[in-house]
Amino acid sequence: MANLRDIRRRIGSVKNTQQITKAMKMVAAAKLRKAQANMIAARPFASKMLDVLNSLATRADQDAHPLLAKREEKNIRVVVVTADRGLCGAFNTNILRFARREVENLAAKSERVVVDCVGRKGWDHFKRRDFELGEHWSGLFRKVRYQDAEKIAGGYIDAFSKGETDAVYLVYNRFKSVIAQEVVVERLLPIQRLKTNKPEALLDYIYEPTEKALFGSLLPKHVAFQVFHSMLESGAAEQAARMTAMESATSNASEMIDSLTLYANRVRQATITKELIEVVSGAQALG
Repeated sequence: MANLRDIRRRIGSVKNTQQITKAMKMVAAAKLRKAQANMIAARPFASKMLDVLNSLATRADQDAHPLLAKREEKNIRVVVVTADRGLCGAFNTNILRFARREVENLAAKSERVVVDCVGRKGWDHFKRRDFELGEHWSGLFRKVRYQDAEKIAGGYIDAFSKGETDAVYLVYNRFKSVIAQEVVVERLLPIQRLKTNKPEALLDYIYEPTEKALFGSLLPKHVAFQVFHSMLESGAAEQAARMTAMESATSNASEMIDSLTLYANRVRQATITKELIEVVSGAQALG
């Protein structure tokens, strides 16, 4: 039977851990409120921008802008957005498993697939495996900024325009609710065209300014904002996953404390009973 002192020491250790998990839950909840507000504010613009640009891309010729050029996908870049830290449940595990499967599927159909990582966890995961790695960005989720997304997108725009890359895919966690995240994959480049059988949907517009000037201004901003939106979604999903994980850990710690306390009481009761038996037995022996 375990020593009563060891059990009490373990109870104290679990209580200390519980205080940490409770504090982490509160911090994650505070960060989630801010991240969720930023994400919700960006969603309508990102969605409408995607609809408009997809619609324009469907009507325009491939040579209207370099970012519309659809080529055979021989050289592909896959951007995997993960967290910089752990302790957020299955948040990183789910996206890494999905991304690894997606990269393997793309590699089977192309000549070269390069994995780029936004977030330290993705980089740590892929560098230990047989994948070709490219760029790596970390520390961006302390404060998600459009300037960082614009810098990331700029590299892909330049590589795609020069023909060094034929397609760029984005893999990230989309925030659904506090207890649920959805792993999604989106094609970032070339700009996706809508599939339609309606002739009126392909009627072009009269552009003011010119089509070239309009695409030259809008398309790079669209790509940058899609990267920015994915980072906002991933940041909010990460904080939600961490808050849920810490709440679960705090609840499990409470159950463990109750269980250990009950066990300690049983050990203490058994010890007292044993001592009483020894006293009674000694008294009977003297009598």
